Amino acid sequence: MNDHVMDQKLQIKTTGMREWLNGSIHYNRYEATPYTALDALFSEYELTKSDDVVDFGCGKGRFTFYAHHHFQVSGTGIEMSGQLYQEAVENQASYMRKTKMPSGSIQFERCFAEEYEVKSTNNRFYFFNPFSVQIFMKVINNILLSVEKDNRTVDLILYYPTIEYIEFLETNTSFELFEEVKVPRFYEVNDNERFLIFRYEPL
Repeated sequence: MNDHVMDQKLQIKTTGMREWLNGSIHYNRYEATPYTALDALFSEYELTKSDDVVDFGCGKGRFTFYAHHHFQVSGTGIEMSGQLYQEAVENQASYMRKTKMPSGSIQFERCFAEEYEVKSTNNRFYFFNPFSVQIFMKVINNILLSVEKDNRTVDLILYYPTIEYIEFLETNTSFELFEEVKVPRFYEVNDNERFLIFRYEPL
């Protein structure tokens, strides 16, 4: 199922790509995770209704809607762009009119990722290279501070993971590589087409 067809099924509009006009060394362009990649991820990695996902740099909200549709999880999308945030909210209204699922809430917040206050319920965090490693480090630190206050298992889901992200997690944090999911057919052409799941588990 291609991206346009799946968008139609969910009653949302998330296709396309957007570069930032003013340019930034810290924030990357908007590009939604392909549905084929999400299908590959969730064929091997499952969420449960008790999970609470956060998508940093959520754009128009594709990951959040997909996770809710398939697993009825609660989800929060974090987006700094006012225009993309507005499109995510419009998608939310359209999606909620269509869905019959009462469980799992969806919300979007417009703020910089490093300013998001991690909730004690948040336990799954998604990143599709939304920003520089400097900002990534701040976000991970916020997650770990939250875990110190409310001890729990948390997963980081990285799509198209950068060497900088991986090195930081492996050398400077308590997260350990838990699982790798390669996107069939795409990985053979480009070995960045994979997901890495890093997990923190309480001692």
